[in-house]
Formats: sequence, structure tokens, C-alpha cells
Amino acid sequence: MFYYLIWMLVLLSSSSATDENSVRDADIFPSSPEIERGSTLKLFCVLGKHYMPHRNASHIIWKLNHELIAQENYNVVNETVSSVTIHNFTYNKAHVKCFIKYLGKEQLLVHTEVKSGFPPDTPGNISCIYYFNVELACSWTSGRQTNLTTNYTLYRKMMREQGVTIPNMVGSSCQSKTESCSFYYPNTPYSSSFCFQVKAENVLGEASSDCVPIALEKIEKFKFPPEILSVKKIAGVKQLLAVTWKKPEKIIPSQDLNCRVRYRNLYSNSSETVPVTLTSGEKIASLNLTGLWDSTEYAVAIQCISVESKFWSEWSREKMASTEEKAPSEKVDLWRVIESSCSAGNRSVHLMWKLLNHFPPPGRILGYRIQYFPENNASLKMMNITTNKKITLLLNDEAYIISVIAYNSAGDSPEATLRIPSTDEKTAQIIEAARTFTANEEVVVEWMASRSEVTRYVVEWYEDLEMDPFCRSWLYISNSTNWRTNKKTFKPFICYNISVYPLYGNKVGAPYSMQTYVQEKKPSEGPVADTGIPGKNEITIKWKEISKDKRNGFISNYTIFYKPEGGKELNETVNPDVLQYRLKSLQANTQYTVHIMATNEAGGTMGEPKTFKTLKFNEDDIIFIAVLVGLSMLVLLVLWITCILKKHVLKKVCWPDVPNPAESIAVEWPLDASMNNSFLKEVMSEDKTIGGLEDVSVLEPCFPEEHEDSLLMNRENHVSEYTDTNTKDMINGDKTIPYNEEHEAAKHLSPSMPYTISDQDFRSQVLSNLIPAKQIQPIEMLEDDLHESQHTSHQNEENKEEALNLSDLNEKAVFNPYLKNSVNTREFLVSENLPEHSKNEPKSQSTAISPFQQNVVGQSYVTLDVVRLATAH
Repeated sequence: MFYYLIWMLVLLSSSSATDENSVRDADIFPSSPEIERGSTLKLFCVLGKHYMPHRNASHIIWKLNHELIAQENYNVVNETVSSVTIHNFTYNKAHVKCFIKYLGKEQLLVHTEVKSGFPPDTPGNISCIYYFNVELACSWTSGRQTNLTTNYTLYRKMMREQGVTIPNMVGSSCQSKTESCSFYYPNTPYSSSFCFQVKAENVLGEASSDCVPIALEKIEKFKFPPEILSVKKIAGVKQLLAVTWKKPEKIIPSQDLNCRVRYRNLYSNSSETVPVTLTSGEKIASLNLTGLWDSTEYAVAIQCISVESKFWSEWSREKMASTEEKAPSEKVDLWRVIESSCSAGNRSVHLMWKLLNHFPPPGRILGYRIQYFPENNASLKMMNITTNKKITLLLNDEAYIISVIAYNSAGDSPEATLRIPSTDEKTAQIIEAARTFTANEEVVVEWMASRSEVTRYVVEWYEDLEMDPFCRSWLYISNSTNWRTNKKTFKPFICYNISVYPLYGNKVGAPYSMQTYVQEKKPSEGPVADTGIPGKNEITIKWKEISKDKRNGFISNYTIFYKPEGGKELNETVNPDVLQYRLKSLQANTQYTVHIMATNEAGGTMGEPKTFKTLKFNEDDIIFIAVLVGLSMLVLLVLWITCILKKHVLKKVCWPDVPNPAESIAVEWPLDASMNNSFLKEVMSEDKTIGGLEDVSVLEPCFPEEHEDSLLMNRENHVSEYTDTNTKDMINGDKTIPYNEEHEAAKHLSPSMPYTISDQDFRSQVLSNLIPAKQIQPIEMLEDDLHESQHTSHQNEENKEEALNLSDLNEKAVFNPYLKNSVNTREFLVSENLPEHSKNEPKSQSTAISPFQQNVVGQSYVTLDVVRLATAH
């Protein structure tokens, strides 16, 4: 409470200051406070002068992080100061913000970060390490986390015999914000009567530990390790190395030391140590390491400790040395990989070798000598020297003998030899069968040989995707037909090629090769289907093999899953060597989804789905339709050609010509000819006052030619008699014949009455009564017009089969097979005042015929449409 009263006084005095520059626009008190977890927090916000008088402390609002604090926690101290109270503050860290709200808008004035935590606990577990005349480093534990800024002070105090400490020593304390602190030279005097105390404090309180006495000689540690001066062999003495080193510097004087010498050979991961005790007066120490391997390189390191202390120094840097060398006692393990001929008569032979794993090792090898020569000519020996364990030789097609020797400064190893067969040499197949399997975390290779005398074999293995011939591994097997090795020799999920070679004499037999997976998992990806061109009810699905690096095992089968749209999924399983399959009995014109799964012993993996749609018609359907359409077109073409070639015959059969009497050219109608004459036109225009003939239609007879003469004779006679009798009755001066008389005359010309009318008589009688004399033209003009019309028609139809010869308006009746009951139609205009020469013309002969009978086929008749008779004045 006293803390907040002080802040109130500060705020009030700040708000009453008259100097405007003494107060900022806004401020918050206290700034960045740290309080105890769960306590009450009170903050003040002060407005600057320029906000007055429109805004004051009543417009201030508070937020905790982004949440608005309730109004009941506000308190307006005066016009420029507002406070807020937050109860039970449990945040580790939070932001309290002061806003001013005016006219509905919020403006941030100022904010502060508030932390809550705990007072410090009493420090404990104080421990120190003393580096003589260099550093005194101590550490401790602080207890629970305070979440507040906490300062630590380490005190070093001198103790008397009675246990009383002497405070305020010069350089007796150090400050730290962590759980460690160090004194550095020269504030590192040596004494065995020091005690150490740690005090922790923060804004909420403080806590101090007890003063813990620690003797510096018990915590001494050498800042620097011993220095190895030399590690060397002694001439003439085998299996011995002499080691010399110097004691560490900056140690407590008059102290004895304990040291350890560690050595190990480079062919082993284990090491051995030898203890050594040094007195305080010794500065240089030495040790002979015995029982070592000949020609072996060793690594030596040393560390030391004070006899009173419990902290060892660090290991010195290792130093290398070799024991007395001797010549290698074992020959190298030699193998080869023969490639096919790369050029005419040449081939590559890859040689590789390794040192045998035996102890002691053969010592340091300086290099290898490779000698080779043709089997049939040893004088052509050639030699190569290398420090590597591999070499490639380019040999011809002859058989070669190759040897490899390892050497060092003491001598050579035994010779390892190998025979390379010629290119045309046939090697025997001695191994009949082999298999590989895993059992009890081991890989087992077993084989069976056909020759019992063969006792040595070479087992070769390498990754299937490995192309480098030098990356192959091999092992010689003697007196056994199986080989066991740990599964860790092979990588999981990788295909390996394993071959077994028999050795007999200096020859290498034909290998028996196989593939294996030590461990399988399902394929990393599935096959991608290629749907190709679908048919109507079938499709061929193709796919490619999964790449070897993604198979992760031997593929046992492929399964094709296919499903029609909205239907049930079906599947087909095929052997691993099948890479295409024909799906049959599919629905036509249907969309399918297909995907393929590759399966091995560990499981199966689906490939990406593909869709296809079957055809509505297959190839056979299209061919059938095409053939049908082609045949139809061929038939139509044949019919069309036939119609073209036989059109006249077909026309006569299917569409016979029916003559139109109106278009006949056999004779020109006299009425038409007269209408072309201006005089006749004038006469015809007066048809209302003078009677005349109108639309007299005479049908041509349908008789054979033998009856034509008799028909004409009968017609002329009958007409002559008829005209002589009836002409006087029909026309009487200028009087018009009454209707009943006209009708009576029409009766005489009705179809039921048989009659014939000769051309000349009818003309003379009719024209004499109808045409006045003063309007009559010479008969020669009329006849000439008629003859000219007939002559023109005759010329236009001269290509026809039947033609009529017209003379003096007399014409022959023509037989028409299509109008069986017709006779020629004639229309004449006759006048009484005809020229005399026309009256004197000979009459046509006529012959009487039997009366016409009604509705008799072949009977000639005349139909008179309208007959008008008038008397011409």
C-alpha cells in the first residue's frame, strides 16, 4: 500500500506542474512492473496538456492484452490521471494498454508490459573447479523459476579455525544472472580455507545460501593436458614403442601426479591404458609400451590428475607411431571382373584385391606389384605398380596368368595368382543348383556341385543397379557348399545379384547366378496403365515394368482393376511377366476407370487411374455398315446406268406417250386458221348478232387402215344428205333459228346419232349462210392460208413416224392407238357466195357405213360442244 501511495504523490505532482514540457502527451506508471503471481496490480495513465479541455481522464479506457477491462475497475484521480486495478494477476507476461475514447474513436496513448513471478528460492548444490592461477569457476542450483529478473551474487570468504568467516575481502564476490560465476586471475589465490555463498534477489525478495567450505586442492583441474614429446620404436626391438611426455603446466606446486597412457592400433576400435605415477620433482616422464604387433601403427594419448584432486585433465592430442616392420605373411585376396570385348581383340579385366582380416595385421603396406603374361608365352611378362587395391588391364583374347604381391619396407607378401580364360574357352557348369534365403537374421546361400573334387568356391554379390565393377564384394569359401552372413551385410529393399563360382586348379568355372532381396516392402509406386484405342466390347491395357529402384521386392503379380461408370469394380490378375491384358465383355459406349496394382510379398501398390470410353460401334460394325452402304450405292449406280442406257424402252413401258389432240399437227383446225385472218376475226367478234359454229370437236376414228376408205365414203354421203335436207331449215334469211330448233339441230349432232359430214359440203353450206358476200374474201386466199399452215406443220413433224399429206383441205384419217374412239375434228365457215370454181370442185367420194352404236369400242363419233347457227344477211 505504501508503494502505491508513493506513486500517487508522484502522479499528482506531475499533473499539477505548470510547465507543459514537463509532461509528455501521455505516460503510464509504473513502467514495466514486475509483481508476484496472483497479487493485485494498479496502474496510472496521465494525459498531456494538449488533450485539454475537450478530453480528460474520464475518456480513458484500459485493455489487458486485447480485452477491455471492466469500467468498475477504473478510477479518475483528476482531469489528467486515470487508474485501473487488476485483481489476481496470473499472467506470466501481459500488456496493459491505455486508450482515450472520444467521439466513438479509440486512440492508443501508451502501454506497458507487466510480468508476474515469484521471489527467489535459496540457492543450493554449490560446486567449484579450480584452475591454478587461471580461473575459479563455481555453479549452483536456483530452485524454481521465478519468471522475473533475478540477480545472483557469489561470495568467497576466508574461514578461521573456529569457523568464523571474514567478509568484504577484496575481489571476493562476482555477479551473474545465471547459475554460474567465475573468478579470474589474479583474483584466484590458492588457499585451503575458503567457503562459498550465493545470494539470489529480485523485486519480490532475496534469499542466501549457507557458506560452503571447499578446499582448492581437492577441486584442482589442469587447464592444459600433458604434452607428448615422442612415440618411437627402438631399433632391433620388435613389438615395442617408447613414449615420452611433459607434465602439465600451471599446477599447484609440490603435488604428485597420476597419469594414464592410452594406446590403440589402427586396425582395431578398442584401446588399452597403462597407469603412471609421477613425483612432484619430475617434469619429464617416459614409458615403454610392450607386447605390440609387428609392423603395426599405433595411436598414443595421455591425461593426468593431482593426487588430491578428483578432476582428470583432458586427453592430449593423439600421436601416431609404428612398431618394427616385417614382410606381409599372407597373400592378398584377389578377384576379377571380365567385360566383353570392347574392341577388336581386346577386353577389359578389372582386378581387385583386399588384405586378409587376420591378427596381427601385416603391417603398413607400401604398394602392390601386378604381373601378367600370356599363358602360352611367359616371356612376355608385364608389370604394374599401384598403391590402390584395384586396377584395370586391357588384354587380348588369349588366356592370361595374373599375380599380385603386397610389399613394405621389410619385404613382399606371398604371390596371389589368378587365371583369365581366353575368349573362346568354354567353362564347365559345375554348380547345378543354388538358392538363397534368410534365417535368424542371417542370409544363407546354398549350392550343389556336380564334382566332388571341387572344394573351393567364390561367392560374389553386388547391387543389381550398381554399374561400377569395383563395387562388387566377394569371399573365398573352402570345404563347404554354403555361406552364412549377417543381414546387415546387405541393404534392405535392394535387389542383389549373387553368383557362386567353382575353383578347380587354376581355373574358374561357370557361375550360377541368382537375385535376392534380404528384406522387402511394397512397391514405391504402381504401374501406369496405357489404355490405347478402345473397341466396342474390349480394350487392351498395357503397362511398363516398375523401375528396379522402386520395386522393393520381387513382383509376384499384376492386378487390373476396372470399373464402369456407376457400376461394380472388377479385376483380373496376371503373372509378373505379362505386361498387357485384353479386357473383354465390356459394355459398349461406356466410360471405364482402370488402374493396375503391382504386388510383392510385402503388399501391393496402385498406379494412377486412367479412364477410357468404349466405342458405340466396333470395327466389324463399321465394316458391315460400310459394305451395306457400298452395296446400296452400287445397286443405285447400276440402276442409274441401266436407266440411262434403256431410257427409251423404260419410257415406253412405264410412261407411254399419250398424244394431246390440241397439239396435233396432222391437220390445222380451220377455225384457228381463220382466227389468224383479220377478216375472220371481225366476223367472229360479232358472234352475238350472227350465229356460228363454236368449239366443234371431231374425234379421229380408231379404225384400221382397211376401213378408212369406207369410213370416209360413208361420212361424205351422210353429210351431203344431211346438209341438203337441213340447211334450209336451219337458216332462213336474216332470222335466227329458235332455241328449240337449234336444240333440235344439236340433237342431230349428238353422240348417239350416227353421221358423217364431208369436208366440202359442210363448208359450202355453212359458209354460204353465215358469211355475207361483201365480206367474203377470195377462196384462193383462204385455201392458200390453210395450205401454208398445213405445210408448216408438216415440216415441223417430218421426223415423226406418221405424217399426213394435206391437199385441198382434204386429208386422210389417221389411226391413233391411244384415242380409240376419235375422228378428225373439222371446223368450217361456209358462205353461199363462194367462187364458182370451188363449187365445181369434185366431191370426195363417200361410202355409207352402218349406223353408230352407242358405247361400242372402236366406234367413231363426234362430240359437238356448242353449235350456234345464225342466218347471215
